[in-house]
Amino acid sequence: MGYGNNKLSIIGLGYVGLPLAAEFAKNGVNTVGIDVDDSKIKKINKGESYISDISTEDLSAVVTKGTLTATTDISAVKDTDSIIICVPTPVTVHKTPDVSFIQSVVDGIAPYLRKGHLVILRSTTYPGSTREFIVPKMEAAGIEIGTDGHVAFAPERVNPGSEKYNFKNTPIVLGGVTKKCTEEASNLLLMVTNDVIKVSSPEVAEMAKLLENIFRSVNIAMINEMAMLCDRIGGIDIWEVVRAASTKPFGFMKFNPGPGIGGHCIQIDPYYLSWKAKEYNFYSDFIEQAAKTNENMPRYVADMTIQALSMSSTPLPNCKVLIIGVAYKPDIDDLRNSPGIHVWEALLEKGVNSIEYSDPFVPAFKEGALESKSLDLNEDMLKEYECVVIITDHSTIDWQMVFDNSKFIVDTRNASERVNTGASKYYSLGGGQLGKNGTYRK
Repeated sequence: MGYGNNKLSIIGLGYVGLPLAAEFAKNGVNTVGIDVDDSKIKKINKGESYISDISTEDLSAVVTKGTLTATTDISAVKDTDSIIICVPTPVTVHKTPDVSFIQSVVDGIAPYLRKGHLVILRSTTYPGSTREFIVPKMEAAGIEIGTDGHVAFAPERVNPGSEKYNFKNTPIVLGGVTKKCTEEASNLLLMVTNDVIKVSSPEVAEMAKLLENIFRSVNIAMINEMAMLCDRIGGIDIWEVVRAASTKPFGFMKFNPGPGIGGHCIQIDPYYLSWKAKEYNFYSDFIEQAAKTNENMPRYVADMTIQALSMSSTPLPNCKVLIIGVAYKPDIDDLRNSPGIHVWEALLEKGVNSIEYSDPFVPAFKEGALESKSLDLNEDMLKEYECVVIITDHSTIDWQMVFDNSKFIVDTRNASERVNTGASKYYSLGGGQLGKNGTYRK
């Protein structure tokens, strides 16, 4: 049908949807972005970007050109030929899948589905979701899948903040309900990528996405557990261990420990798979345990910080702590599942009342009960804190200044390796410094 030559709607204009919409629009596809957040719609239609992976300049260019418009009106899908769904798929407080956003979108577009529509789901979810949520709505509209209309799953593979990988050079995995669905969806997606990896079904594509992220979750959990073991043993630095192991030219892949996993997928996907597995009386204990290990890391870092504060003469409730970095990874402004915020919450629970932060990419934030503004790092302000906790190692931060002027540092990112530590007092996560005597480097 040549969907790439017709009109496209993208539902969900977050870290996945907006850059994708802009990319299609840049390639000449008339694109309508749809989102329930009116503030996002107003910014897009003014050409103002709120996502770091798409510049205001690039967004403004396609808005001015007229190839990208935005609206809160989901009925706009009726005037488009293709629909791509990019909404969040979180978990509930009980660690079960929350597919309410997908369900809401599918219910919303149902009255406007017609013959000829191509619907692609990109939201990460459990195997069977595409067939379960979208196909019945298409069929109820009198559409014969693979003939009158098409349905496919093509998971997002966005790496926020990456200068190396983008839509063009990152292959897209694609599974259609029928071969014809796969072909039609591939024709559209090849407008924004150089390579589409076709698989036999949506379920294979859905499982592949989970495998990618659970692979990372399990390996990060393993290295986090080894880091904690090195701290317990004392005298073994996990960062040196990783460097040594990395010299093996085969059979080893490097993972570093950290204060916890942020972002949307890696922390959530294990629970999507384990929940689905229970339907078949299969219990993925290993995968769930890895997720729990990673989720416990912020509390472990908080415990490290309390141990550091115990060496101060200032009573714990009066101690001032500075967190450096609340974005979940370096050089981006993404706060989703931020380890820094989880460490902050854990410290408050432990009785640390005065906590502030500095993050050049996040000038201010409001997450739940927490609300704060970033402070500018300088020599004088660093000396005011009993402890500085390094959570995100942004490349723009002067780490030498941080180590030269802080009373005590808890370093979760091995920033100490990049500076002359001199007489600095610090704990390094996995640095083997929390041994039997709770010693630290001087």
